[in-house]
Amino acid sequence: MGGWIALLLARRLAALGENRLAGLVLIAPAPDFTETLMWERFSPEVKARILETGRFERPSDYSDAPYVITRALIEDGRAHLVLGKPFGVGCPVRILQGARDTDVPWEHAMRLVSCLAEDDVVFTLVKDGDHRLSRPEDLERLVGVVEGLL
Repeated sequence: MGGWIALLLARRLAALGENRLAGLVLIAPAPDFTETLMWERFSPEVKARILETGRFERPSDYSDAPYVITRALIEDGRAHLVLGKPFGVGCPVRILQGARDTDVPWEHAMRLVSCLAEDDVVFTLVKDGDHRLSRPEDLERLVGVVEGLL
């Protein structure tokens, strides 16, 4: 969700003509995930539960507590979709994506590249990387990317 929020902010700043950003570094960005990675993949039963009760709880790979998906989240996501048409953020964008990411398929993150057609974008696919990209070698790569933008 962080990458999506960063893109919305950067797009808004660019639209206002503000050039405050030195760059964006996005790790496994999932813009529009509520629609394309959730809603479109939910079974009719899960969709019905969300529409009727306002929520669905699914097991989380990262916590003992379930991941709660609310109707409000889905609807808010629809109000902030960014994929599907070109937009600019007015700064370099660096994307780090794990090829073994089970939460955000690399193909989804790659869709963002074509939407940022006017910006300087580098997409790095980490062949054996997962969603978190938190191994020591992943963190070194991340530091290098940030330093490259400074």
